[in-house]
Amino acid sequence: MTSAKNPYEKEARERWGDEAVDQSQKKLNNMPEAEKQAMGEEMNAIYQELASLRDKSPESEEAQAAIKKWYDYLNGNFGTYSLEAFKGLGQMYVYDERFTKNIDQFGEGLAKFMSEAMAVYADKNKK
Repeated sequence: MTSAKNPYEKEARERWGDEAVDQSQKKLNNMPEAEKQAMGEEMNAIYQELASLRDKSPESEEAQAAIKKWYDYLNGNFGTYSLEAFKGLGQMYVYDERFTKNIDQFGEGLAKFMSEAMAVYADKNKK
């Protein structure tokens, strides 16, 4: 069942399957409003931190520490992201202009920087 409120839901279901989307929606729907707000504030803080680092190398210690926060945030709030899925998500940030436009609101070039930092993080942490 696709929600009219979320224009990306159909695409998410095609990419990740109904079960993953349903679990995320159930978690969000059952979350108290204050918790949703805190989650949004945490997400914005991570974006702002990453935006402040976007002129550095995506391989830098600071960039990798910040991108780990993003990886941990996603895994703590939206199910389990494998390193490959995380890297793939980063690629979507630059290949899909909707993501790029949204992310770059925090700073021009942030989507590209995050994509590169996510790829480095995924590659460095493979077992």
